[in-house]
Amino acid sequence: MKMGSSKPFFQYGSIVIYNDDILKIDAIKENSIDLIVTSPPYDVDINYEGYDDSIPYDKYLEFTERWLSRCLKFVKPDGRMCLNIPLDKLKGGAQSVYADIVTIAKKVGWKYHTTIIWNEQNISRRTAWGSWLSASAPFVIAPVEMIVVMYKKRWKKVRKGKSDITRDEFIEWTNGVWNFSGENRIKLGHPAPFPVELPKRCIKLFSFVGDVVLDPFLGSGTTLIACMETNRVGIGVEINRKYCELAVKRLKKCGIYQRKLLEYSL
Repeated sequence: MKMGSSKPFFQYGSIVIYNDDILKIDAIKENSIDLIVTSPPYDVDINYEGYDDSIPYDKYLEFTERWLSRCLKFVKPDGRMCLNIPLDKLKGGAQSVYADIVTIAKKVGWKYHTTIIWNEQNISRRTAWGSWLSASAPFVIAPVEMIVVMYKKRWKKVRKGKSDITRDEFIEWTNGVWNFSGENRIKLGHPAPFPVELPKRCIKLFSFVGDVVLDPFLGSGTTLIACMETNRVGIGVEINRKYCELAVKRLKKCGIYQRKLLEYSL
C-alpha cells in the first residue's frame, strides 16, 4: 500500500484530506491547529485494512507517545484536543488503556482538562462474563468510551471568536456524561467509526466558527463531515487510501456539499 504524500488527496473549500502518515506528514504547520478531534487505533484487534491493531501493548504505547508528541507541535498555544479512547481492554490481557494514554499525554506535554464519558448504550448480550454466577474470574464490561479533553499551554482561548452553540446544547453537553448511540460499522464500511454527533459536540463546545480542526486518524471522514456542518476548517490525515476514498464519498453525500454544488452551478 502506497503511503501517499503531502499533496491533498481531496480538497473542497475549507476541507482537506491527506493520504499520509501523521508521524511523517509535512503539510501541517506547527502552531496552526485550534482543535484536534480524533479516535486513534485501539489495539483491540479490530480488522483495519492494512493496519495491525493487535501489536504488543508496549509497542502500542510507544506509537501513542510518538503521535501525541507530534500533534502537540501542531496545535496553537491555546489549542485543544478531544481524544476518544476506550476505558480499558480485556482481549489479550486486561489493560488500563485510558489511564495509560492520559499518563503518556501528560508526559509529552499535554495538560489535562477533563474527561467526558460517552455512554454508547450498547449493553452486551453475552451470557457469560468470565465466570458465570461465580467469583472465580468475572469480567465487568462497561458500555462506555472516554473523551479526554486536553490542551497545550493555556485553557482559555486567546482570541475572541464566534460560538455557534445553543443554550440547550451548552447545558446538555457540559454535563460530563453524553448519551447517544454508536455508528453501524457494517453500514458505513469502516470497522470502528464514531457517529457525527461526537465530533460535532466537541467542535461546537471547544472551538469557534472558522477555527482549524485536525483529525490525525481520519478513518471514514466523520470529523470532516462535522467540520463541514459547523463551518470549521477541517484537516484529515489518513494513512489508508481506501478509507480516504470512503471519506470523500461520505463528504460528497452531505447535504451541505450538495447545496454548495448547486449554488455554484446556478
